[in-house]
Amino acid sequence: MANPLTPGEHRVLKARAHVLDPVVLIGDGGLTAAVLKEIDRSLNAHELIKVRAAGEDRDARSEILRRVCENLDAAAVQHIGKVLVIYRPRPESDSKPRATPKRKPRRALKRSFQNRA
Repeated sequence: MANPLTPGEHRVLKARAHVLDPVVLIGDGGLTAAVLKEIDRSLNAHELIKVRAAGEDRDARSEILRRVCENLDAAAVQHIGKVLVIYRPRPESDSKPRATPKRKPRRALKRSFQNRA
């Protein structure tokens, strides 16, 4: 990633990731092209994701995290046990504007009718 995370951004992203569930599972087959494509798709949709990596070797999971971040231009936020947290901001041109929910107009309450002259 061109801009590494600042300590403040790192702390905020770890807090945001706390409630997330893993969206991609890396099995015994390791990091394949299909898994990388799925991680890329998930990062495009969510920006911040958790990935669960199978295997007992911590160094192998660290290598998987490094390869994912290198190949997808993402930042490693956290690596705890078998869970990897990865962040990649959406490009400004691709970001979807959040739709504001349309609300119904407020209905006049009974009391407002009683107080009219």
